[in-house]
Amino acid sequence: MSVIEMRQIKREYRMEVKKKKSSSKEDNAVVVRALRGVDFSAQTGEFISVMGPSGSGKSTLMNIIGCLDKPSGGTYVLDGIETSTSDSDTFAFIRNIKIGFVFQSFNLLARTTALENVELPLFYRQKKKGEKRKLFGSEAAVRKEKAMTALKDVGLEQRMDHFPSQLSGGQQQRVAIARAMVNDPAFILADEPTGNLDTGMTLEIMGLFQQLNDMGKTIIMVTHEPELAAYTKRIITLRDGQLVSDKQVTDRRSAVTDLAQWKKDHALLAEEE
Repeated sequence: MSVIEMRQIKREYRMEVKKKKSSSKEDNAVVVRALRGVDFSAQTGEFISVMGPSGSGKSTLMNIIGCLDKPSGGTYVLDGIETSTSDSDTFAFIRNIKIGFVFQSFNLLARTTALENVELPLFYRQKKKGEKRKLFGSEAAVRKEKAMTALKDVGLEQRMDHFPSQLSGGQQQRVAIARAMVNDPAFILADEPTGNLDTGMTLEIMGLFQQLNDMGKTIIMVTHEPELAAYTKRIITLRDGQLVSDKQVTDRRSAVTDLAQWKKDHALLAEEE
């Protein structure tokens, strides 16, 4: 089943250029073509990494995939919804219900527990017009149960009442991933999710992503590191606003295996010291 269908996606920005005083009334705007007709699709259960050098358009593409921005041209159908012509209310609904965001900086509320952070998207959930309610018992109890389940799925059942300052970087990112999953989105969109983590925590998070993907979760990860892309199933590469490569990962690495080896190597180093 197709989750994302993009056809001829373009994104152009008009930038005003200051010129010396002149009586000329010519248009001083310069058009920057960030995306130049990108075709991209993703199926349910895929784990895709989006790569490209600085200025390649990958951040622009991520913003459009995440419905944080609209294309200047082309069509984008997300889980059956045409987003290119959607109004702001539909855009907000799509972001909240259809997409789970995971960012490099975690974006957790400091004075809120892990459980309460994960509950937040459920507070803001907008009921689709005509959708029947399937909640039983009080809404607060249902929200709490869903958040607890999401935290258990990421291995933090013993840390639910902890505040972000009481958690390691890897645990904070796990909370962020649980928050991204709590609404059961069509896909998880991760932007450099391990950028603030050391090697061990990075491998833990990539292992968690692989585990979630094995459970059927669709994941799209923006990264500039080939080492991380090797843990995904498919790599698309952008350059100068165009998709120049789309390849399946033939020799996929296991983050769990690499983490075990990393721990073994570090244990040996500690013994030598």
